[in-house]
Amino acid sequence: MRVVAKICGLSTPETVDAAVAGGARWVGFVTYPRSPRHISTDLLRTLGARVPGSVGRVGLFVDPDDALLDERLAAGTIDMLQLHGSETPARVAELKVRTGKPVMKVIKVATSEDAERGIAAYASVADRLMFEPAEGILPGGNGKAFDWTILRGLTIPLPWLLAGGLTPDNVAEAVRVAGAAAVDVSSGVESSRGVKSIELIRAFLDRVKAL
Repeated sequence: MRVVAKICGLSTPETVDAAVAGGARWVGFVTYPRSPRHISTDLLRTLGARVPGSVGRVGLFVDPDDALLDERLAAGTIDMLQLHGSETPARVAELKVRTGKPVMKVIKVATSEDAERGIAAYASVADRLMFEPAEGILPGGNGKAFDWTILRGLTIPLPWLLAGGLTPDNVAEAVRVAGAAAVDVSSGVESSRGVKSIELIRAFLDRVKAL
């Protein structure tokens, strides 16, 4: 099984270039002012323009209103929406139609029931799912993991990503335990909060390529 990776929360040309050169399948840009990884629309335009067509550009949103989505999408550098808030299935379906973009819905997981409820609610309206820990102050980038065995044996009818607390040192074990074919990392490739490390990005992607 070939495993692919998304590097999220990028905010500099150098780290975007490192993610692309290292073989990331997706790069993620954060739209959430409370996050240390939040970037402006102008910077989104600049960074997204560096990304080749072979790499997907993902915009992370938290319960976005239509005006915010319009502003960000007007940059022309978002290929997929990642919804990290309390968006309902109806809102996910609406945004797909309104924007014409595929949607990845994040499912917050503490128990197997959380995962099962999320799958049941969003599998018919989203294009991808992401499973991350329910614990954490911010939507993503909290450096915390959940019990990966929760996902083993579940029927997940969409492509999905494993997120939360992944690092170059544990990604191989996480993939083995959860059975993930795709992984997402943010804080696990940072030298300090919100500051990406080129060396850690390279190390993470090298570990993923070796799986």
